[in-house]
Amino acid sequence: MTLKDKIIHASLRLFSTNGFMSTSISDVMAAAGASKGGLYNHFKSKDQLFYAALSEARHIWREKNLDGLDDLDDPVEKVIHLFENYQHRYLTAKDLPGGCIFVNLAVELNDQRPDLAAEVNEGFVGLKTMVKRWLDAARNDGRIKASVETQSVTDMIVSGLLGACVMYTSDKSEENLNATIGTLVGYIDGLRA
Repeated sequence: MTLKDKIIHASLRLFSTNGFMSTSISDVMAAAGASKGGLYNHFKSKDQLFYAALSEARHIWREKNLDGLDDLDDPVEKVIHLFENYQHRYLTAKDLPGGCIFVNLAVELNDQRPDLAAEVNEGFVGLKTMVKRWLDAARNDGRIKASVETQSVTDMIVSGLLGACVMYTSDKSEENLNATIGTLVGYIDGLRA
């Protein structure tokens, strides 16, 4: 792993557990084993490091959560598999010990750094767009009831997924996480035609 990668991964772990605002450049240098010159050779500012870390966090999210979705033809199964991946491959994985870094950063940065929070929010918008696209396809194919309001359902189930993340981050209870994801999957199954 290159020094740049070590710095990015160290910052991800620190941003995930301590938050962006509470993590200093010195903290990142110590965690990555980098000198000041080594860090600033790759990143001119903490904001530039944030964008690099956010890009890597998005890469990790896609790798873990979208795994196996291309193999599925049923868009309802894609939604369910995404939720299961989020639970088993992403949220409970130990890559980011603070839980879902996007939720953590969105809450922390909204009032203090709305410019950075807007960058984080792009991911939530993309997630909702993807889920709605699958639900629209499922309704158009007759796989879910024609009466399903896909935008409302998308808003509710994505909010439920993010709520499950917050709960898991606070209590680390896999039992509660299983129950919450199970409820969301049951709700989605109940939409089938």
